[in-house]
This record gives sequence, structure tokens and C-alpha cells, in this order.
Amino acid sequence: MAVRRIRQLGDPILRVRCERVQDPKSPAARLVADDLRDTLRMAKKRYKMGRAMAAPQIGAPVRIVFIETDKKRWVMINPEIIDVGPEDFTVWDDCFSFPNLLVRVNRAFAITLNYQDLKGKAQTASLSGPMAELLQHEIDHLDGILAVDRATGLDPFAYRSEWMKLHDPSERLGHPRLREV
Repeated sequence: MAVRRIRQLGDPILRVRCERVQDPKSPAARLVADDLRDTLRMAKKRYKMGRAMAAPQIGAPVRIVFIETDKKRWVMINPEIIDVGPEDFTVWDDCFSFPNLLVRVNRAFAITLNYQDLKGKAQTASLSGPMAELLQHEIDHLDGILAVDRATGLDPFAYRSEWMKLHDPSERLGHPRLREV
């Protein structure tokens, strides 16, 4: 249980396809989950953003994601998207591995995924909107894919400070149903 250094764009570990966790109940899996929690909480205070973090962002090349929102706290071990809905939307994505940069990407509006919890129990979740976008981002991290790899449209990059001068923060999620959330 420690705050770990968040790996930044250019660190080779962010490009590694992470290994499956063989024993989700192991002390090692719990340690990574606890370190993700502590590091996420510190990063949220520092950057005033964020809802989740993937293990490679703290230097652990394993398939673990920690999510913490006002409503929910999840540890997802070996998450895998098994279905993607037909509707896409555009979002200005941010990431703790390049916190001052926003990247315009397309994401599926709805997904279904399988994962294991820390007790090793198989779980399925169907998510839409911001949570679906979030999990696609985090699972990309587990596959060595970054938002910068998914950049789309003309001028798909913006410094956060410049973007905020020109836009309402609710515009970050480019889908009418999401702006109301």
C-alpha cells in the first residue's frame, strides 16, 4: 500500500501487453490493487481529474484496473470486453500518463465486459456512456494502447489549459446524452 510513480508517455512499460493475473486472490494482486487505489487518490488531488488507473501506469505489467467514482469502487482483474454496442461517440480523453494533454478519440457508447474480482469470482458488467468510455481507456492501457494512438479528426490534440479557455467542460464528452450526465 503505497503511492507509486505514475509512468509518463514515453515509458516503455506503457506499451507492454500486460500478463493475465493467474491468482486474483493472491497477496500480489491485492498489493497492486491497493497501490493503484493510493496512487489514484493522490493523482486525483494533484490533477483535479480522474476516475481510474491501470496497473502498467504504476509499473506493474499485469491486467488489473482500479476504478473509484463518487458512487462506486471496483477492482477489475483480467477485464475483457466481450461485446460493443453499435453507437460510437467522440470524447476529449485525458490520462494521468500525459495529464496536460487532451486527445480526441472515438469510443463505443456501450460495452459488456467480463472480469474477476479480488475473490476470484467471475463477473460481467454492461456499461454505457462515461463508464464505458473509461473502461475502454483502461483496458487499452492493459494492451499497451494509449489514447494518443486512437487520435481522430483534424487537430486531435490540445493542451488542457488551452482547451479549457475555449470550451465548456461539459463539451469534453461529445455525445448529447453524455453532456446531461
